[in-house]
Amino acid sequence: MNIPKSNSPRVIIIGGGFAGVNLAKSLANKNLQVVLLDKHNYHTFQPLLYQVSSSGLEPDSIAYPLRKIIKKHKASFFRLAEVYEIKPQEHEIDTSIGTLSYDYLVIATGTKTNYFGNKTIEHNSMPMKTVPQALNIRSLILQNLEEATITESYEKKKALLNYVIVGGGPTGVELAGAIAELKNHVLPREYHDLDIDLMEIHLLEGANRVLPPMSEHASKKAESFLKSLGVVVHTNTLVTNYDGKIASTNSDLVFDTETLIWAAGVTGSLINGLDTDTMSEKTNRYYVNAYNQVKGYETIFALGDIALMQTEAYPNGHPQVAQPAIQQGQLLGKNLMRLIKKQPLKAFVYKDKGSMATIGRNKAVVDLKRFKFGGFFAWFIWMFIHLMALVGFRNRVIVFFNWTYNYINFDKAARLIIRPFKK
Repeated sequence: MNIPKSNSPRVIIIGGGFAGVNLAKSLANKNLQVVLLDKHNYHTFQPLLYQVSSSGLEPDSIAYPLRKIIKKHKASFFRLAEVYEIKPQEHEIDTSIGTLSYDYLVIATGTKTNYFGNKTIEHNSMPMKTVPQALNIRSLILQNLEEATITESYEKKKALLNYVIVGGGPTGVELAGAIAELKNHVLPREYHDLDIDLMEIHLLEGANRVLPPMSEHASKKAESFLKSLGVVVHTNTLVTNYDGKIASTNSDLVFDTETLIWAAGVTGSLINGLDTDTMSEKTNRYYVNAYNQVKGYETIFALGDIALMQTEAYPNGHPQVAQPAIQQGQLLGKNLMRLIKKQPLKAFVYKDKGSMATIGRNKAVVDLKRFKFGGFFAWFIWMFIHLMALVGFRNRVIVFFNWTYNYINFDKAARLIIRPFKK
């Protein structure tokens, strides 16, 4: 790996998501050697992936080079690698570019799409967890529109213009709203030779309401906003099979569609090597204590979505969103220094800043501890918070410009098939 030897303790961070990046920042220029590993050379701002999928933003506006984040950290290194195995007895990790020893190891690998064991759905549906996957969805949506303009068969045209989104959480709700705005404001002006009224957007949720993690007030508001945009919402509906053409459900509903986007759940991205009793079989998350130490290991930690910290307030672990990952990363940076100095560690206490989701122009819902509201003000707050949370000044400027342009012109300018997608 060509990592220089050091007399300082070595901290290896696996994963450049919110948890890993915030930990790396908190360890900047301390008396430590920090090695950050990731399969990609960039940090992805996942809350805005749906805007890449729906042509609202270019991918480089929500991605930021990991090397740029740590460029001023004198003893920090980045390596583009996939970690295959952790060897706790040897204090080593085995990766795609070699082995490396550690004094402290931090697992911040996040989650991957959960298909609940259905291989047919996994093979034929479209996931949206990474930038390449978001670009695949963008290409497929646009390719289907182009094919629909030259297709003579009415049934084929309907299937091409039928977009089915599985999962009514924030990702599914936001993506459904974004595609609906594309249909309502953009496509009628440019696809004069296509009957846009044939286009349908279906959102399927297995629970009895959309946005199950949020309040009932937010769910009702969100469903109302979606319906006003023309999205057909199906609750208590599970997809049981999708062969690339036909989507079957647990009810009598059957969808003839060329595009099924799977946003129905996530599961932890585990790494081989640790004892099986360190992880939850149900969620694939590592059990950690109040200091984010993995069960049974003093020098191995887990952060963010991959960490299952069970407390009285959160018996099933913290929500798998950005804020717990950010806060855990920042605290662990301080705790590692305390650990090295043999000082008492500080227990993690999650500061819940609320949750929110946007459904489209002037439409969003916000849940705070004392207030729950929706509409334009909630939409404005959603935009401001997401804009400020982006990594890098350039990205904030580009996203702000795009949002302003889109708002004024009712347009989504990134409708480009740069890399055609083939099923």
